[in-house]
Formats: sequence, structure tokens, C-alpha cells
Amino acid sequence: MIVLGLESSCDETAAALVMHDRRVLAHRLAGQEAAHAPFGGVVPEIAARAHVEALEPLIAAALADAGLTLGQVDAVAATAGPGLIGGVMVGLVTGKALAHAAGKPLIAVNHLEGHALSPRLSDPDLDFPYLLLLVSGGHCQLLLVESVARYRRLATTIDDAVGEAFDKTAKLLGLGFPGGPAVERAAALGDARKVPLPRPLKGSPEPHFSFAGLKSAVSRAVGHHAPEDIAASFQAAVVDCLLDRTKRALASVEATALVVAGGVAANGAVRASMQALAEAHGLRFVAPPLWLCTDNAAMIAWAGAERFAAGLTDPLDVPARARWPLDPSAEAVRGAGVKA
Repeated sequence: MIVLGLESSCDETAAALVMHDRRVLAHRLAGQEAAHAPFGGVVPEIAARAHVEALEPLIAAALADAGLTLGQVDAVAATAGPGLIGGVMVGLVTGKALAHAAGKPLIAVNHLEGHALSPRLSDPDLDFPYLLLLVSGGHCQLLLVESVARYRRLATTIDDAVGEAFDKTAKLLGLGFPGGPAVERAAALGDARKVPLPRPLKGSPEPHFSFAGLKSAVSRAVGHHAPEDIAASFQAAVVDCLLDRTKRALASVEATALVVAGGVAANGAVRASMQALAEAHGLRFVAPPLWLCTDNAAMIAWAGAERFAAGLTDPLDVPARARWPLDPSAEAVRGAGVKA
């Protein structure tokens, strides 16, 4: 089984071909860093237009890399949300057109499910259920991954996602875009003990995350401390918050492994802290390789392959969604957490 995957939910345009045996036959990606750098963040209209220009050539290049035609593909998987709705529509409409033209099944993939299942693409020994810390630019959640299409949300952010906090901190410190890698590089040169920053909700019986207060504290520290020390102190505060909330979740579930995925999973300090936590609890630690942490089409193709194998396909009128929770039955929480 070969699945063509398309990703366009934010500022990465990507196409990939993945087999059911986990072989990635081709993966093409076009970034938009230069287009968004002057603004210090992603501009939705610019992103959508860039997806329109880049997606068709990427698909053609991916098929050529794999030595395949569209007719040899078994299914087409496209991100259908959540994300910037303009970009999501570009990828999903393209996927619908390809599926219809070639007479192939369409699989509308939740972008978060792509992240959630990506560790299984790189690690064939990862079994359900596992505890997932999903950390990205738009989300910060703890989920029990019970099987394909079955997720139990244990915690979410009540305000800002951790990746958004990294980006805002980078912008405040003048470190450039994208913010996550820039903050990590600066933190390596700083002293995490120099700037006293809060650890929102650490020790709280409430299971959720919060990063708005930490961002505000960073803004107040700017101009009073060296940027490298602020970056190091910010990163240390984030790690403390993630550790505290994940420890709490581990006490409430039975899991085969502790898994971290999403763009922020590429951060070395976050990965190291979660690995140490897993080892302390006698659990396997699994994280995708760095290229699978950030937005990519291989994870969408793989999620499509897993859903296809489970008999899950979608009609051509499936909608694009700006918001799409993995666990729609989860209780709404105060603040922005209701969105996820």
C-alpha cells in the first residue's frame, strides 16, 4: 500500500509517499521562512498564496523521486485541519482533486493525529496505548493514544501553546524567526539562573498548561537582563512546566511508553527532560527524528496509511476545519483551552 500525503496547515508545504511497511519513498518540502521573517511570525494570507504556488510542483517532484505515477498510489491523504484555514483548504482541495481524478480513496487527516502517530512511523515497536506530550506552535496537550482514531485528552493549554510562547519570546528578544530554534541556540549561551521567571500551574491539581503569564514575565525582563540569560531562563521554565504536568498525567494512566511529538519536540532540553522522566517511571521513551517533529507530509501519509488499514476513508465533501479536536468528547476548560 502506497499513500500520497499532503501537508499545508501552516507555513510548510509538503508532499510525501509512504508505504505501509514504513518506507518513505519520497518527501518534498518547501518552507516559507523568508516570506514571514520580516513580520516575526506567520502571515496567513502570505502562507496560503505560497501553498498554491508550491504544492503542485512538490507533488510532481515527489512522484518523480519515487518513480511512480498517480495511478500507482493506493490512497491520497491530506491535512483537513486544524490550522490556518486558507492553507488547509489549498491542500485538502488539491487532495480531493487528485483522489477524484485518479479514482483513489481520500483520507482527511487531522494534523494533530499526524503528529500523534508519527512516532509509530519511525519506531515499529511502539504499541498502543502510549502517553503523548504533543507540543507545537498551536497546541500543548497530553493525550492517551489508545489506537488509531481513539484519543483521550488528559490536559490542554488554557491560553497559549508552548510553541507560540517560544516564538513570542524570540520576537521579544530580537532573535529572529522561526523562534523555537533561535531561542534554543541563545539559551545554550545563557545562564538559566539569572532571570527569575514563573512556572504557571506547576504543582496545581488542575491538569492543564498555561504559558501566557510566562510570556508576560519575559516581556518585563527584556532590557534588564542579557537576551541569552532570558532565553535560558525561559527554556528552563518551560521544561519545568512540561515535566510537572506530564508527571501528573503519568500517575493517572497505564501506558506502554512516554512519547513526545510536535515541533517543540525538536528542542533538545525538552527531549532530554522527557527521556529522563520516562526512565524514572520505567517506561520506554520515544520521539520521532527531528525532521518528523516539524510539519511534514510523511506523517500525514503515515496517518493516512494507518487510517486506511483500519478501513477509515472520507467522502469528497469532507470539510476543511480551522479547529478539530482529537478528543471531541473532552470537557471544555477555562480560557482558550475550549478551542482544543
